[in-house]
Amino acid sequence: MENIKTGFHPPMGWNSWNTFTWDINEDLIKQVADVFVEEGYKDAGYEYIVIDDCWSLKQRDENGNLVADPEKFPSGMKALADYIHSKGLKFGMYSCAGTHTCAGYPGSFEYEFQDAKQFASWGVDYLKYDYCYKPRAMDGELLYRRMALALKNSGRDILFSACNWGEDHVHDWIRSAGAHMYRSTGDIQDNWDSIKRLANSQMDKAPFTGNFCHNDMDMLVVGMRGGSNNDFIGTIGGCTDTEYKTHFALWCMMGSPLMIGCDIRKADAMTKRILMNKNFIAINQDDEARGFYVLHPEPQWLTDSGCFILVKVLADGDLAIGFFNLGEGQRGIPLQFWDLGLSTASGEMLSLYDCWEEKELGVFKGQYHVVVPSHDCVILRGKIVPND
Repeated sequence: MENIKTGFHPPMGWNSWNTFTWDINEDLIKQVADVFVEEGYKDAGYEYIVIDDCWSLKQRDENGNLVADPEKFPSGMKALADYIHSKGLKFGMYSCAGTHTCAGYPGSFEYEFQDAKQFASWGVDYLKYDYCYKPRAMDGELLYRRMALALKNSGRDILFSACNWGEDHVHDWIRSAGAHMYRSTGDIQDNWDSIKRLANSQMDKAPFTGNFCHNDMDMLVVGMRGGSNNDFIGTIGGCTDTEYKTHFALWCMMGSPLMIGCDIRKADAMTKRILMNKNFIAINQDDEARGFYVLHPEPQWLTDSGCFILVKVLADGDLAIGFFNLGEGQRGIPLQFWDLGLSTASGEMLSLYDCWEEKELGVFKGQYHVVVPSHDCVILRGKIVPND
């Protein structure tokens, strides 16, 4: 799956932070690139291999350039980028709008144009740009404008991933600043409460996403199973398969970039089934990249149950419809077609397809009712058909 232009679709790839944090090296990154190709992730649409924080030395060189840690990356970043490109993939790196990165390495504050040109010379295709150690007197919007301008004038097409954790009302100004995607949340953790909290925080953010500026709900924790080396992210247990499936479905329905965070070299069959579900991915990668709208099911006693319906209008006229039960206990969730704009008087019906089970459910008129287990979801694709 190849983007028409950088940022047209929500980016898909892998990032090193959630599982490996500071423990990164070029062998790991090459192995991930190999797995992307050999196990079908590339064919499923994943294309970016992104190195997060902790890749450089703690000091710039005498010319003010960033220096890759020679112990972690002895061949250098250009050679690593060339390897990733040889696989038909794209190479991503990390910097920060502040004086230092979140882990204390040199940031790009006042070095934006120099760093952008250096990244371009290495063959970088994607830059994640964090928000730690920003001088208090500096305006964050201005700093993201700076780096966006620097990247656009670097001589290379580089996707700009702004990561200011939803601070400073970022959704109001980030599109005009020049970013291709922006973080609207704090850091994700490998547990159900974190997934639920981040999803619920986005219910009023649907208008603030679209082609060339995608709302990023943070990296995926699908398949991590408590496998991080960072206690904050999660080192015990993780989530159930059902919770990981619901997590992925939420990110797809909400239009978030899909950046894998697990160790895909060790991914089990269910992790692969979730991450490479072609129907979920097709919803996420729809050409029009529209935001979702939310329907709250009736009867009214379900209002605070953790149940809701997300609907996404697709480019071909279909509707992606997600029934979510984030609460405890099995729930029946009804959908009235009136709420989709499909009146009974119109004579139109919905042909429904189950995107997880990969089967046709039939044609329905007026309403549809589904029973959803706790922490689970049902994702349907609806096609309008005439009532002949």
